Amino acid sequence: MKRIFLILIIVLSLSVEKAYPYWIWTPKTGKWVNPKNAVKPTPKEQFDLAKSLYDIKNYEEAKREFKKLLKSYSKSFEATEGQYYLGLTEEAQGNLYEAYLAYQKVIDKYPFSERIQEINGREYKIGEAFMSGVKRKAMGVTLPVENPALEIFAKVVENSTYGPLAAKSQYKLGLVLKGLMRYYEAEEAFNKVVTSYPDSEWVGAAKFQIAACRAAVSRGPAYDQGAAKEAKDKFEEFVRENPDAVLSRDAEKNINQLNEREAESYYSIGRFYEKQKAYNAAKIYYEDVLNSYPNSVWAAKSLERMQMMEKRK
Repeated sequence: MKRIFLILIIVLSLSVEKAYPYWIWTPKTGKWVNPKNAVKPTPKEQFDLAKSLYDIKNYEEAKREFKKLLKSYSKSFEATEGQYYLGLTEEAQGNLYEAYLAYQKVIDKYPFSERIQEINGREYKIGEAFMSGVKRKAMGVTLPVENPALEIFAKVVENSTYGPLAAKSQYKLGLVLKGLMRYYEAEEAFNKVVTSYPDSEWVGAAKFQIAACRAAVSRGPAYDQGAAKEAKDKFEEFVRENPDAVLSRDAEKNINQLNEREAESYYSIGRFYEKQKAYNAAKIYYEDVLNSYPNSVWAAKSLERMQMMEKRK
């Protein structure tokens, strides 16, 4: 019996010794405190601790200490820096969306921070990373969400409507929408570049993309002749305004493709009337193809159909 009691005393003493580092009695508060969750007496000391962990790349512990700083000293100057470093820490770990959220909190909660312009630049780069194909992940699993670049570029514009990255971010927002085949929304985004930032270097490219969106709509399952004409007009306007631009060559290719599509449309209408034996109506459309699109493949086909109709007479 004495032996069992002795063993129990030893086990309890070892347990207390093992638990001691995690719980400490503080006479001042009259409570047991877990040092792991305790915060330093001043915000500077707490920030310095978190920063030292960040500097040695102990990122998980650094994040824990930065969060303690933000919770206990939310109105201090160090909290502003702590929120910023929380973003840096998430970014260092490759958690790009979480980094963006942390950075944005600096702008939302501490709008007078001297880091605002730098943070806007970091958010822009994160947006570009997602735009280039980086997937948003949580716990190592890719999330089935739309491209976060949409949210990020829009927020960069909102953060500094007329800042150095605003026009560029607005343009990139349009590119992301276009990549998602949301052409009407993309066109609206590109139009904002033209109207809100008329002196920006991105205006020319935005005008090209507006035409490209119109062209994409015209190439839908149901051919939209009106959209095709608008697209061609906008491409032609772009070439006139930017004759030496690299994109002008692409614009001319698009114009040729749209001409082919228009010629095909008129040829198809001609074939419809020909099948209905309305030869005079068919001839009008075939002649339109020959006169308006003489270099298209449909011009030769239209001429062939007209010759065949002549033989029937």
